[in-house]
Amino acid sequence: MIDARSALPEGALFPECAPHAAGMLALDARHSMYWESCGNPKGLPILFVHGGPGGGALPHHRRFYDPALWRIVLYDQRGAGRSTPRADVTDNTTAHLIDDIERLRGHLGIDRWVLFGGSWGSTLALAYAEAHRERVLGLILRGIFLASRAEIDWFMTGMRQFFPDAWERFAGELPAHERSDLLAGYHRRLVDPDPAVHLPAARAWDRYESACSTLLPRPDGGAAIDDSSLAIARIEAHYFVHDAFLAPNAIVDGASRLAGLACTIVQGRYDVVCPPASAYRLARALPSSELVIVPDAGHSVREPGIARELVAAVARMSARLG
Repeated sequence: MIDARSALPEGALFPECAPHAAGMLALDARHSMYWESCGNPKGLPILFVHGGPGGGALPHHRRFYDPALWRIVLYDQRGAGRSTPRADVTDNTTAHLIDDIERLRGHLGIDRWVLFGGSWGSTLALAYAEAHRERVLGLILRGIFLASRAEIDWFMTGMRQFFPDAWERFAGELPAHERSDLLAGYHRRLVDPDPAVHLPAARAWDRYESACSTLLPRPDGGAAIDDSSLAIARIEAHYFVHDAFLAPNAIVDGASRLAGLACTIVQGRYDVVCPPASAYRLARALPSSELVIVPDAGHSVREPGIARELVAAVARMSARLG
């Protein structure tokens, strides 16, 4: 285990990097998936797997990798970001998302690639790697989420131990008689077709998650609440009520398939959204992995220590594969 001390984030990141290719990949009669590629078209392929589920990829997510060395691929999962239809949970399961990554790999003509994912992105990257081990060069993971019922319950109610004010606002969005099962109450509202019902619930969900994601309050008061809130909240609730469409302990039980695979786990010591216990559990199941604990960080990929250690992990991976 590495105990990492942080530096300023912007100095750690690479400059803005514009895509040199982008497109929409038809997945089925209903869903189409946005993808983009930047950096070196002949470089080592790396796939950014965004969180949420439902979060989508952002320009900031292009900046953790040296564009001279890496072929950087970003995409938006079903229902997220620029993929269509937006905020749609029909035919949206973990099995679908695993198949979508494999379809994208084939579409881009990539033989094997590194997967880089945090939070839900770590879950999906691991699930894909366990299903398609022969297609994975390595893993760089952050803020581990193993999609257990205990982790889901922690998100819905346990985080109030650290953020009672944020949780009180979150729970207060529902009438008192529904607060004994926040997930059920929110899920009902989020899948309701009426914007007057689902939008207030989506904004409350997004504010709650954002408030709990950093060690220190953000100078701007937190992430802006915009039309992406619906995709994030609706799809997260959809996955939560279905236990992420995974069998209990599926990720850890399948970790033996990844024996010998290069893997770095970057974890904030004070990550309240995805507490470090899951990262420790995963590291024990993957003896070939390195666990980097950032002592002055929470959950967000934008925190200084997290950003720096992810950039360093990518550099180590390129040297190993080089």
